[in-house]
Amino acid sequence: MTIATFVKSWRRLVAKCLLILTIGLGCLLVADTQPALAKFDNDTFDGNIFVLYAGNGSLVPPKVTLAQSLKRDKPTLLVFYTDDSSDCKQYATVVSSLQAFYGRVTDFIPISVDAIAPKSTYTPDEPGYYYSGFVPQVVLFDQSGKIVLNEKGQVPFERVDDAFRKVFNLLPRSASVELKQRPVNEFNTELTK
Repeated sequence: MTIATFVKSWRRLVAKCLLILTIGLGCLLVADTQPALAKFDNDTFDGNIFVLYAGNGSLVPPKVTLAQSLKRDKPTLLVFYTDDSSDCKQYATVVSSLQAFYGRVTDFIPISVDAIAPKSTYTPDEPGYYYSGFVPQVVLFDQSGKIVLNEKGQVPFERVDDAFRKVFNLLPRSASVELKQRPVNEFNTELTK
């Protein structure tokens, strides 16, 4: 065996070992990677709830501040939430459904409670003034800035819709076509007649 042949065979052996090592490490990295899971039934942070669970990224960030909205002649729906609350994750679809019907004539202002600056007092044009310490929380203002609805928890679509109907002087549910939610998949819901 000549030196040139020995060097060639040695290089092949080293190249094969490096290839096997690279493939082995690659397999270990792929096998150890956790799949991306977003579950709406737990209190973990998965990302923005309106994008992930309601399929509606247009809600956040809000287009106007509460102070700006209260100066306009439009109703305002203030929604307090956190991205890591299972109740808020489940309620995101209700907020999105409400926006589908009232979004053109109402300012929707979802506020992450984590973004409320801690202060001893707030003014009425700041979201912290209305926050009661629970999520989700819904506060509906009429066109004049008067509170029409202020409830905590997963307020049913129908209750918020009834409040909107009063604000806009629409027929009550019993006298008009009733909208009901039906599940489409694990995350989104759709309103039907």
